[in-house]
Amino acid sequence: MRLRSFRFLWIGQACANIGDVLYIVALIAILYQSTGSALYLSLLPFTITLARFISGMCAPVMLSQFALKRMLVWSQGLKTFILVILGASFLLYQPGLEVIFMLAFIIAFLDGWAAPARNAMLPMIVQESELTQANSFVAVVDQTIQFGGWAVGGIIVAFMSGSSVIWLTFGLYCISTIFMALIENEGSQRKKKSRIPISSGWQTIWKHPILRTVHVMIFLESIANVVWIAAILYIFVNDVLQKSEAWWGYLNASFFIGLIAGGLIVSRNTQLFEKHMKAILLTASLVVGAVTLLFGSNEIAILAVVLTVVSGIVEQVKSIAIVTFIQKSCPKSSLPEVFSAQSALSAITFGCGALLFGFLAEAVSIQFVFVVSAILLLGSALYMWKHYHHFQLSC
Repeated sequence: MRLRSFRFLWIGQACANIGDVLYIVALIAILYQSTGSALYLSLLPFTITLARFISGMCAPVMLSQFALKRMLVWSQGLKTFILVILGASFLLYQPGLEVIFMLAFIIAFLDGWAAPARNAMLPMIVQESELTQANSFVAVVDQTIQFGGWAVGGIIVAFMSGSSVIWLTFGLYCISTIFMALIENEGSQRKKKSRIPISSGWQTIWKHPILRTVHVMIFLESIANVVWIAAILYIFVNDVLQKSEAWWGYLNASFFIGLIAGGLIVSRNTQLFEKHMKAILLTASLVVGAVTLLFGSNEIAILAVVLTVVSGIVEQVKSIAIVTFIQKSCPKSSLPEVFSAQSALSAITFGCGALLFGFLAEAVSIQFVFVVSAILLLGSALYMWKHYHHFQLSC
């Protein structure tokens, strides 16, 4: 790998992601202390999801006009500036809810450019033979932050005020911006294109069979994976397992442990993974559907923990395979637009899936939700099997 640029990229993104978790935890604490309303708490993730969807739709235009490094630096720098405004507002006066949600929306909107730019930049700063290892390493870092960030964030908020945590996030954002700026010329200084349509990424996906197949899978799985969010698992623990809230924590932790383990497994077996990536993707898609079905029909708490770990492992392996397929099969010049479209697709389908599954859990049963999820996941696997011949890493 081109170690310096890769190191600057993942450290910068890690600092930004830690900051994102901390400031959201801080806002949750602030909102709950000021309103005591569950509705306002639920509006925060909805606002962030909506902002990232809109950002993902607009990202192709921005990413086609500016170098990827410049986009990362400017988006992170602007996020830092907006966070200063948010932190200063708590020092000077008590901002209204509309101000808090507006600033959170802007930060999430700017953040929506980061993941597509990073995924598109990786093939430009990493040798193709090391791309799988790079993807698995970045996945492990991301999931480690997700696994530990919320727990650590809760502890920090317990000892500090929410506004103080926002200033801690400011420091992390500053470090992130500096590391992004230190990335050396990554070969992503793209020539400006005129009048790039917002739909350019979608057109590229539809044009190439492998991308079209992968994104149909992503669409189905983004809806299906809603079952693993904390709210759904909480209901499952209470209604099906009939256990205390501690087991809800065990399941959440088990899933993220599985995600981290999956990334480590791929990282240590990259040659085997690349040689059989197509078969691994199909197998993982089938296994995750079967595990989800078993989990939903299971009423034994210990077995639920085991199945959750397995689901996390397989889900991570599948995710790394999908990202690697896209990076290796699609022209590098189209990667920013494609990953932007993917980001928008995942955000909107996940948001709609959360509403759908929440309704089904209340109208039918929580176990029925897992059955629907398993059907969608198995449908995704069957769709890939039907188009198996497309996966030849030629776009």
